[in-house]
Amino acid sequence: MKVLKKRLVMKFSRFIVVFFFFTVFAVNAQENKFYYENAIYCEYIKTVQMYRAGFELSNPILTLNEDAQLLFKFDDLSDELRNYNYTVIHCDANWNESFISQVEYISGFPENPLTDYKLSFNTTFNYANYQLVLPNDEMKLNVSGNYILVVYEDNDKEKVVITQRFYIVEPKVDIKGTVRRATLDPFAGSKHEIDFVLAHNDFPIENPQRDVKVVLMQNGRWDNAIRNLKPLFIRQNRLEYDYQKENVFQAGNEFRYFDNRSNRFNGENIASTDFHRPYYHKTLMKDEVRANKDFFRYKEMNGKFTIESQDQEVRDPDTECDYTFVHFTLPLPSVLLGGSVNVFGALTGWNANKSNEMTWNFNTSAYELNLLLKQGYYNYQYVYVPQGATSADHTNIEGSFWQTENDYLLFVYYSDFSARYDRLVGYRIFNPADQ
Repeated sequence: MKVLKKRLVMKFSRFIVVFFFFTVFAVNAQENKFYYENAIYCEYIKTVQMYRAGFELSNPILTLNEDAQLLFKFDDLSDELRNYNYTVIHCDANWNESFISQVEYISGFPENPLTDYKLSFNTTFNYANYQLVLPNDEMKLNVSGNYILVVYEDNDKEKVVITQRFYIVEPKVDIKGTVRRATLDPFAGSKHEIDFVLAHNDFPIENPQRDVKVVLMQNGRWDNAIRNLKPLFIRQNRLEYDYQKENVFQAGNEFRYFDNRSNRFNGENIASTDFHRPYYHKTLMKDEVRANKDFFRYKEMNGKFTIESQDQEVRDPDTECDYTFVHFTLPLPSVLLGGSVNVFGALTGWNANKSNEMTWNFNTSAYELNLLLKQGYYNYQYVYVPQGATSADHTNIEGSFWQTENDYLLFVYYSDFSARYDRLVGYRIFNPADQ
């Protein structure tokens, strides 16, 4: 009996140690406002990207045990080499930390130094380009779901620099769906309706209402994501989500774009290129409100960007593409009260915050913003963010038209009553251009 008690005490003690370690990390992160979202916490960190290796415009999603990798990279403009480490945390469908320890979903070392870096060459801004591939020899991921990559400095988890979301999917359900003009919006014609069906022939689901969660995203945005839709019809091995209001997005407009791939000439939608020693400045063509204009279709990248150069001497865009100050101008008849106007898209991490908030210039009657951006090809749009709002309004300035082409990302999660984490069992991209 004494031996049994001793074993139970030791087992409970080990549990407390493990629980305390992961709780401390989570509490410290919350106390320092390091939430599990895509975020940059240092102003000298720029151009954070994560995608499937070999395809810069892809989303950071892998299939479980797939023979492929995700490429993560960023630039450090602090003009000094820093000691970065990284770890990975499994999250539930709502991006809260899962109730499983790292040893259950990581094979290898849960914490590793970030040692792959190169210094910039022949650029006006000095920077170090850091890169990481996942999975790698030090870290393999064993379960599906949402993951957050955490980069921190000096082996100190309280000095978080970057948090970046990515996904591992185990395809257990077959997804079919359509994007079309919203059923209940026939006259305005400004909304998209996304209907879809989940087939789970070889994957039994006893309680779909409880065990299945879906998240529907528009392009790379999380602020206006539709969460936790329940199946409207449950049939034999088939879940149908054929709503008319709950699965509707404002379609918005095609993204604006500019070509910043060379400092020797003005790319598309760039009015001027100037060198004010020691840096380059790009002034974009003055934009205009498009909400009351006719829709014009053109091909763009649904809010993303690529890092590249048109200069022949640039062979490695990661280290030889320069940084330039890009000047945005949006003339308006008057200032918009009760909120802010922000430049929005992948170039701002799909976030609308102080770092990309425009300033009203009373002398020119225009909103203005300067962003430091690496050479490349960029999409963007202007959004209005009412005070206290959690979602940006992309229709007030840009307008909204059902003919707009967007990517709609559907994530399907499963966890039954005994599960301790949400499995990502389905993923699909819908685009009206593919219908």
